[in-house]
Amino acid sequence: MTIFEALRKDHDIQRDLLARLIETHGDSDERDSLYQQVKKELHGHAAAEERAFYIPLMEMDLTQEKARHSVAEHHEIDELIELLDETDYSATHWLTHAKQLQHLVTHHLDEEEQEVFQLAGRGLPDNQKTSLASEYQQEMERQRSV
Repeated sequence: MTIFEALRKDHDIQRDLLARLIETHGDSDERDSLYQQVKKELHGHAAAEERAFYIPLMEMDLTQEKARHSVAEHHEIDELIELLDETDYSATHWLTHAKQLQHLVTHHLDEEEQEVFQLAGRGLPDNQKTSLASEYQQEMERQRSV
């Protein structure tokens, strides 16, 4: 498995969780459960992705700018999660913020898959594509067990 395949697999999980989250209503157990899953998944993914993918990409001229941009988007996602944390589940604007989060994350994932992966594919040697996948998966396991 390459780093791109490993990341896409988790991107699909994020897209699914976010789609399910915005279908929830009010201060419900379902909304809370899905939101906690979304937060854990997004935080763990960002941490693992930055360590196993973006740090190596920042070392290459070809991918440095895209890598920095993607890490900045991780911070924007974190800020939106903080806003959601401060908003009551039953507030009408909670769902508005959740939809903004879905939009931001989806934009970020699409940009990674359509732009960053192509540049990284040209810049990374094949053996590093597989070693980074192992690093990423190990870090995700660690993140998910916390």
